[in-house]
Amino acid sequence: MTRFEATDDEDGQRLDVVLAARLATSRSRAANRIAAGEVRVDGHVVGKQQRLRSGQRIEVADAAAPAPTTAPPLPPIRYRDDDLLVLAKPPGLVVHPGAGHRGDTLVDALRAAGIPLAPVGDAERPGIVHRLDRDTSGLLLVASTERAYTGLVDALRQRTVERRYLTMVQGIPASRRGRIEAPIGRHPRDRTRFAVVAEGKPAVTRYETVATAAVPPARREGLGTADASATAARVGDLALLACRLETGRTHQIRVHLQELGHGIVGDPTYGPRGPVGVSVRRPFLHAASLRLAHPISGEALAFTEPLPDDLAAVLRTLGLEDEVVRWYGDLER
Repeated sequence: MTRFEATDDEDGQRLDVVLAARLATSRSRAANRIAAGEVRVDGHVVGKQQRLRSGQRIEVADAAAPAPTTAPPLPPIRYRDDDLLVLAKPPGLVVHPGAGHRGDTLVDALRAAGIPLAPVGDAERPGIVHRLDRDTSGLLLVASTERAYTGLVDALRQRTVERRYLTMVQGIPASRRGRIEAPIGRHPRDRTRFAVVAEGKPAVTRYETVATAAVPPARREGLGTADASATAARVGDLALLACRLETGRTHQIRVHLQELGHGIVGDPTYGPRGPVGVSVRRPFLHAASLRLAHPISGEALAFTEPLPDDLAAVLRTLGLEDEVVRWYGDLER
């Protein structure tokens, strides 16, 4: 319990203003504590706009301790040595702490498992050299030592780490293969999104069409059209693309494919508007392949990760399983 008396200087001031100053906290936080009944003036619960008088007694209950958070399960590890590890991130898992995510991230899972993380870079993301969006699944590199972190960051900058993703989009691109080079930065009107903007950072994505499918006629009723720029798309056409990153901007594949006119199926932010004829509860985007030279030994490392069950089910619905099996087989030759 914190107790104090209003001073002459505080006479006539609002309770939330005084409380924020006394507790060295924000005014909104002070107002929330008042609204929660944690603050009393002369023994009474009052509102945040209450004007204080000199000599009044203010009592503030001790803040409740935050509920303990259990770290999420450690994702499957596909490779580990003293310097680095490669793991298969499931959808729904945030990679590192940030706004709204404390104790429930991949970094928390790694720490709870006692896995060393390189103590360099951003303090919130130790060992994280690249990231996947929360709802993207697949292969992710993590550095355990400073020398591995430095080597991996340099390899990513030099574009010698090969990262391939599988994604499904609405409509079929006019070219079976292509290279999208367009700078990416914050959206000019919505700062939570990214977009192709002239002042953005350079970004390059290569894509190839793995397979195409037409949604069965029975599923076509009520389908939305593709984005206006996708002139080659027909309602009900879907394409499975393999994308290779040459750079690693936030939301890069999602933004570039939207710019191409073929939004990713299931993507609520950059994807197609309206139904597309298949059911998927997240963006159909999976980090399927990773190739690199070990940053310390120079050994060639190569990994592939099959599609998780939710995305594989979409392919079964469309009869595309064989095409994907062949694509994975070609990678491993």
